[in-house]
Amino acid sequence: MSIYSKLKSVCIGVGTISTLTGFYYFNEKNKVYTSWTSNYEPSPCAKWDDNWDHRAPEYIRSRKTSLAHKDDNNNINVEKNTPKACRNLILIRHGQYNLDGVTDKERQLTKLGRLQAEYTGKRLKELNLPYDSMIKSTMMRAQETGSIISTFLPDIPVSHCDLLREGAPIPPEPPLGTYRPESQKFFEDGARIEAAFRKYFHRADPKQEKDSYTIIVCHANVIRYLVCRALQFPAEAWLRMSLYHASITWISITPSGRCVLRVLGDAGHIPTNALTTS
Repeated sequence: MSIYSKLKSVCIGVGTISTLTGFYYFNEKNKVYTSWTSNYEPSPCAKWDDNWDHRAPEYIRSRKTSLAHKDDNNNINVEKNTPKACRNLILIRHGQYNLDGVTDKERQLTKLGRLQAEYTGKRLKELNLPYDSMIKSTMMRAQETGSIISTFLPDIPVSHCDLLREGAPIPPEPPLGTYRPESQKFFEDGARIEAAFRKYFHRADPKQEKDSYTIIVCHANVIRYLVCRALQFPAEAWLRMSLYHASITWISITPSGRCVLRVLGDAGHIPTNALTTS
């Protein structure tokens, strides 16, 4: 019997010959697939790593056994080490700053940059989330941006972190002709920014009972790299994104370890005449 005859028989059994458009023939496996399937198989690198932060409860070592297996004793261990809360990381890019400054101290926010930070502080206050802390890069422009935001959120404790300083995380792909730091720069900055990812990006501690909301004020390159790492995208893709000054990027890390990008570079709270990227 011909391929067409076989398909015709199938279609008649379904109801009408017009249903033929609902199938296609895949020659290699001699199977008929419905038209809404693509027969797509994700590449191995697209598979999600459930233990990306080395905190998946089934992999946490027990004092009694090397790994948690499916016996009664270790089921208790898995349950004990299973997070119950969600960690929300709200990443803020600093405001526009003086590009002509030679030293970091001279690269202060411009008048517009301070205004951008005010818009973002006001927006964070309006969101009315139960923020637990703010962490700021130690660079001048991030320090100033965070301080302005703190005027709107005066009760949020603030800390500072050198790991969040701006830098060149990894050679971008595709390369950008105007962006060519020395290879030594990638080697030094990349290790530091990766350390920032490992420090701040992980699922909640099992003892954490309520969802947490942490504000991190830092830089565009750092945020773009952190987003790629959190979503398990190729880290080399970081330069394919663009972020406005004082924009908001929000990532939630669920108890299961899944990372959800809620917003990327949101600047809808800033008037169009105050939007800048450089």
